Amino acid sequence: MVLAGKLSTEIGIKAPAAKFYDLFAKQLHDVQNHCERVHHTKLHEGEDWHEVGSALRHWTYVIDGEVHTCQERIESVDEENKTIKYSLFDGDIGQHYKTFLLTLQVIENKDGHDTVKWTVEYEMHHEEKEPPHGWMEYVHKCTRDIDANLLKA
Repeated sequence: MVLAGKLSTEIGIKAPAAKFYDLFAKQLHDVQNHCERVHHTKLHEGEDWHEVGSALRHWTYVIDGEVHTCQERIESVDEENKTIKYSLFDGDIGQHYKTFLLTLQVIENKDGHDTVKWTVEYEMHHEEKEPPHGWMEYVHKCTRDIDANLLKA
């Protein structure tokens, strides 16, 4: 079994791409209010939720019916391409993965059918662990919840 890999999924959204992206780029603390699978978020280190590299956030979330935790830092932000790369570690992630990078890209399509692309790049500690397919389901469901809530706002 391979210890490293990459998984990706694209989900169509009805909310405007800019509004979806801005939630993650400027209101990350508010994600828990839009998605029932995110139970709690808090700024653990730093003063700005959106500071690249130094701000550290703690997340509590549900995947496959189980509560998980991790810490996260923003690795990079590309405003032009509406892309944010996060590094997740410690907690449940750190037990199973040496590296776990989560990338969000919000894609504006000319036909009005905007999409959200999530990519997970990972390296596992041990071969016994399965690839993080539960994460793909998690981001898919979260995207659906967030999209529905953004349409109401």
